[in-house]
Amino acid sequence: MKKGMLSFDEALAQLLAGARPASDIEQVDTIAACGRVLAAAQHSALEVPPLDNSGMDGYAVNRADVPAAGVVLPVSQRIPAGSVGTPLRRGTAARIFTGAPVPPGADAVVMQELCAHEGEGGQQRVAINHVPREGENIRRAGEDIRRGAEILAAGTRLKPQETGLAASVGLACLPVFRRLRVGVFFTGDELVMPGEPLPEGAIFNSNRYTLRGLLELLGCEVRDLGIVPDRLDATRAVLREAAAGNDLIVTSGGVSVGEEDHVKPAVEAEGELSLWKIAIKPGKPLAFGRVGRGEKAAAFIGLPGNPVSSFVTFVMLVRPFILRAQGAARTAPRGLMMRADFDWPKPDPRREFLRARIGAGGGLEIFPNQSAAVLTSTAWADGLIDNPAGQAIRRGDLVRFIPFSELLY
Repeated sequence: MKKGMLSFDEALAQLLAGARPASDIEQVDTIAACGRVLAAAQHSALEVPPLDNSGMDGYAVNRADVPAAGVVLPVSQRIPAGSVGTPLRRGTAARIFTGAPVPPGADAVVMQELCAHEGEGGQQRVAINHVPREGENIRRAGEDIRRGAEILAAGTRLKPQETGLAASVGLACLPVFRRLRVGVFFTGDELVMPGEPLPEGAIFNSNRYTLRGLLELLGCEVRDLGIVPDRLDATRAVLREAAAGNDLIVTSGGVSVGEEDHVKPAVEAEGELSLWKIAIKPGKPLAFGRVGRGEKAAAFIGLPGNPVSSFVTFVMLVRPFILRAQGAARTAPRGLMMRADFDWPKPDPRREFLRARIGAGGGLEIFPNQSAAVLTSTAWADGLIDNPAGQAIRRGDLVRFIPFSELLY
């Protein structure tokens, strides 16, 4: 690592330390809570399931009445899901369906495939062709959730299965932290929008689409301030506008020290700024600071302008910052150890994030061109290989792979 550069871990630690965790809480309908961060632990006021119930369509019996396979019993009642039967009379069976409460007196359910139904109306009988064990095909009350148990911890970023879990114990609303408000803008007189004429020397503003999409996937309220002219006064004005009512400002480009790079002096004039060089590839330059003064100051993160550098630094560094600011308990993505189906003989002295995907053989292959300007690689890939600085990779080695499913949500 070159002198004066921060390691990835050092930069991430400083970002997380600078995040102001959310404090404003709102109640939302459980059905609309996916992607939100739970502000308080949730407990169950009931047992799930509330009663012993059948795990199969079949016949509820008392095992003492089935000493051997082939016993024929009269069918004394029918219990569909949503109904409660009467106590089972000895020497009879109850026709029962999946999820229906098991009647008192029954201690097993024999699946219908092991039974032979006979007769109609009040003369129905069933041949039980299987000797059941105690509790067979019975789901016990409280088997899933006990009354008073914590079902969701504070800081949980709610997924569909977790809102379903909340609904299963009757929670119609959940307390969540409010959405993070993020202002974005993009600097560069060379930038034009898709649909506009493309003058010679100009480029389409792909970062606007990528960064907005990433922020929206994280559940942020995004205020897009568009493209800002390469002038110091214009940059200062948009910074003040972006800081008003937003928690975070995210930009791409303009944080270097060139004559047309006005973001750095503008942020320094309107607040405070640290400009870092991080020992990662792609990425390297990152700016972090605040715009405004006091408690109402907005955090500022300036990303590199190269599209892949902007993407990688966002998912690996900005995403954890946003999650921490949203109140999420877990900010680090989970990685998998997977087999490399390629050779990487000339590693960079910086920590590398290689665009890779899972090949037909189940191992990882990398995009041939790992340049920071090749946005194609991010659309082609399934995730990033987190390769330590200076580490060569040989075909068959195990490498740490972070799938995009861990980085884009």
